[in-house]
Amino acid sequence: MRRVVVVGAGVTGLTAAWRLRRQVPDAEVVVVEASGRVGGLVHTSPFDGVALDTAADAFLARVPDAVRLCDELGVADQLVHPTDAGALVLTDAGLRRLPAGLVLGVPTDLDALARSGIVSDAGVVRAGHDPGPLPPGARHAGGDVSVGAMVRHRLGDEVMDELVAPLLGGVNAGDADRLSLAAGAPQLAAVADAPDLLAALRATPPPPAGAAPTPVFAGFPTGTSTLVDALVDAVGPASVHLGTAVAAVTGRSGAGEGAGLRLGFADGSSLDADAVVLATPAHATAPLLASLNAELHDVAAGLADLEWASVAMVSLAVDTDRVAHPLDASGYLVPTARRRTVTAASFASTKWAHLARAGRALLRVSAGHAGDDGPLGLDDEELVAAVCADLADHLGLEGPPSAARVTRWQRALPQYRPGHLERAAHWQQQVWSTHPGLWLTGASFAGLGLPACVRQGNEAAARVAMHLASAPR
Repeated sequence: MRRVVVVGAGVTGLTAAWRLRRQVPDAEVVVVEASGRVGGLVHTSPFDGVALDTAADAFLARVPDAVRLCDELGVADQLVHPTDAGALVLTDAGLRRLPAGLVLGVPTDLDALARSGIVSDAGVVRAGHDPGPLPPGARHAGGDVSVGAMVRHRLGDEVMDELVAPLLGGVNAGDADRLSLAAGAPQLAAVADAPDLLAALRATPPPPAGAAPTPVFAGFPTGTSTLVDALVDAVGPASVHLGTAVAAVTGRSGAGEGAGLRLGFADGSSLDADAVVLATPAHATAPLLASLNAELHDVAAGLADLEWASVAMVSLAVDTDRVAHPLDASGYLVPTARRRTVTAASFASTKWAHLARAGRALLRVSAGHAGDDGPLGLDDEELVAAVCADLADHLGLEGPPSAARVTRWQRALPQYRPGHLERAAHWQQQVWSTHPGLWLTGASFAGLGLPACVRQGNEAAARVAMHLASAPR
C-alpha cells in the first residue's frame, strides 16, 4: 500500500488528507501534528458559559471553498450568519459607523462616505478624483504592488488611513502599506488596472432575479472548531497523530531519485512515504528543506525570511449597564494613528444572535500587530488592564470585566509583501521539481482565512493524487 504523510493538522492539512482519502482510496493517509491539538489557528473553547472562538469566528461565505466543504462533510445545515448590525471605526471624534458599499475598506458610495464623517470633505473630493492605474515603473517586477501604493495613488491618503488600512491591517495584523495587493486583497487586485476603480467595484453583477442574497460571512454556533472536528472524523481519528514533531525529511534510503521520502521524528522514529504534504508554517518548513537538499537552501532561506505577526485575543464578559456606548454594531476598528493596545474589537454577542444574553455582553478584542509585540510582552493581568483602559476611552467601559481570557498566538499571521504569490509559487515548484511528491502548502503561501486554506488543501491533494497515479508502483 502506498503512503502519503500530511505534516500539519490545521485546516489546510486536514482538508488535503480528507481529499486524498477520497481521491486515492488505496493509499494510506497519515497526518502528523507537532502540537497537542488539531486546528492550527482555528480553536474554540468554553468561556462564560458559551463556546467562543479564540481566533477567527467566521469565514467568507461568498468564496465557495469552505461552504462547499461544509456541505460535503454534512455540517452545512449548522451554519449561521452574523447579524446586520454593521461596524464602526474609531475617529478623532469617537466611533463612527462605516458607510455602506465598502469593498475591503474602499468606499464605492462617496455620498455615504461623506455622510459618515470618517474622512474630511477634502478627503471625499480626493477619492472622487481617481488619476487611473499606477504606472508600470511603480510596480513590483511581477506587476504586484502594495495595497497602500495603489489606494493612496487612486483614492488618497485619508481613505487609506481611515478605512482600508484599519480593515486590511486588522485582518493581517500588519501594515497595509506593505501588504501585497495580489495576496492580501485579491478582490481589489482584480480591478486595480480599471480606468475608474470605484466604477469597476460597483459593477459587480447583481444576483439573479428572485435569488436570495448570499450572506458575506458564515460561522457555527458551536464555534469554528466544528469544521475541524468534522474533518478529523472524515479523515479518521486513528490516522491523526498529535505530539508528533518531524525533525527531518530525507530521500528514502536505497531508493532511486524521486522514489519516496523518509520522515524522521523527534523521538528518533521514522516513517517512509510515497508523497509528503508539508502544511506547516514557513518557519517550521524552512529547516526541514535546508537539511533535505543543498539545491533547496535558497527556498529554505526565503521561507525563513518570511515576516510574521504575533497577536493576542482577549475575550471579555461585561455587564451592558457598565458600557456607555451602545453595543449596536458588530465591533470597531482602530486606525494606526489612534492605536495604543487595541487594534480591533468585536461585539460578539451583537454580531452573533446565538451569543446574545440579556444584560451581558461578550467582547473579543485583538491586540498586537506586525512590528509591535509590546502587548504580548505583558502578562495576562497587565494585558487585560491595558485593553480595558482602551475600552474605557473608546466605549465608556466602567470597572473590570466579569470574566476575562487571554489567548496568545505567536508568529500567527504571515506578512505578504509585494510579489509574494510569485515567490511562493517559485518555492513550491522548485521543491516539487527537486523532489516529486513533496508539496508545500498553507497560509504561508497563498492566502489567509478558511476558504483560502481549504482551496490550498484541495490543490495539494489533487497534485499528490496525480503524482501517485503516474508514479510506478
